[in-house]
Amino acid sequence: MSTAPSPPRFEPARIIVAMGVSSSGKSTVGAAIARRLHAPFLDGDRYHPPANVEKMRAGIPLTDEDRWPWLEALAGALTQAADRKGVAVGACSALRRAYRDYLVKKAGEPILFVYLHGSREVIGERMARRQHEYMPGTLLDSQFATLEPPAPDEKVLQVEVTEPVEAIATHVVKAASHLRSFKRKQ
Repeated sequence: MSTAPSPPRFEPARIIVAMGVSSSGKSTVGAAIARRLHAPFLDGDRYHPPANVEKMRAGIPLTDEDRWPWLEALAGALTQAADRKGVAVGACSALRRAYRDYLVKKAGEPILFVYLHGSREVIGERMARRQHEYMPGTLLDSQFATLEPPAPDEKVLQVEVTEPVEAIATHVVKAASHLRSFKRKQ
C-alpha cells in the first residue's frame, strides 16, 4: 500500500456552478455550497437580458443565440467574483455541453459543474409546487429536450435532486477539498 497522497479528483477550480433543468434546485444548492465556502453566490437568472426573460415569460424556449450573451455575462461575473474572493459559486442551467464549454472558455479557467439530476416526474412535481417569476411549467419539456447530461470527461459531480440540500453541499465541498483554504470567517 502506497503512502503517497492520492491525486485530487478534479483539477482545481475556483468556480463551482450548480446546473440542471428548471426546478432542479440550482439556486438553493448553489447558495448552500456558497455558504459553506463563505463564497459569493451568483444566480444565473439575474444575468439574462430582458429579451430572454420576456421570451420565457411568454412560454417561448430560448435558442442558442439567446443564450450566448447570457452565458458570457455570467462567466465574466463569476470570474470577477472569484478574483475578489478566491472562489465563487453560481447557478446556471448549462443544459448542453456547448454551454458548459462556453462558460469555461469565457471564464478562462476550469469550472466544477454540480449536475442536479432528477427524473421528469420528480422535477415536474417540484415545478408544480413553486412559483417562478418567468419560468412557466410549460417550458419543462423543452428543458429536458435540450439537456445533454454531462459526459464522463467533463469536470462534473452528479448528485440526485432527492438528496437533502445540506447533504449535497457537504458532498460538493468534500469533493472540492482544495477550496477549503478559501473559507473565510463570517
